[in-house]
Amino acid sequence: MGIITAIASILVVLGALNWGLYGIAKIDLIDNFFGGLKSPVGRVLYILIGLAGLFTLLYVIFA
Repeated sequence: MGIITAIASILVVLGALNWGLYGIAKIDLIDNFFGGLKSPVGRVLYILIGLAGLFTLLYVIFA
């Protein structure tokens, strides 16, 4: 497993846990710890998680 694939996998798991917690208890980890969309760090994290999901999807389809 390459380093990019490992990082993407970690970000996808973080995103899945975040959505799961939000669906169950309305707890947004990125918002609570990094300021969510209000802060630059939160925005970058949301973007990276989205890109990691896209990368993982393409990796699974074309691998």
